[in-house]
Amino acid sequence: QVQLVESGGGLVQAGGSLRLSCTVSGRTFGSYSMGWFRQPPGRQREFVAAISRDGRNVWYEDSVKGRFTISRDNAKNTLYLIMSILSPEDTAIYYCAGEGDREWIPSLPSTYGYWGQGTQVTVSS
Repeated sequence: QVQLVESGGGLVQAGGSLRLSCTVSGRTFGSYSMGWFRQPPGRQREFVAAISRDGRNVWYEDSVKGRFTISRDNAKNTLYLIMSILSPEDTAIYYCAGEGDREWIPSLPSTYGYWGQGTQVTVSS
């Protein structure tokens, strides 16, 4: 059974940094593209970043470009999201997701087949 487990969330002051991790088990991690999504309070889930199977291609939502970095270590079955210059608008539950069976579109949640349970990120002003 595939499992995705996020870690690294927490409370941070505005301008600070956090590194999220997502450890994947039960599947060949390097065979699947991965993504990060977030759900701010009272809002729908939104795309944050995505990375191709080999890590060579990355995609970002406009508001996080230049501040967030997605990466992966296929040998460790782990996906990362380094977040810097955080602002209160980044407060959300952050989810990692793995490519599903449909044609994969990086920013489209319905093309991901596997999801973690989420980790809370709270940025105080």
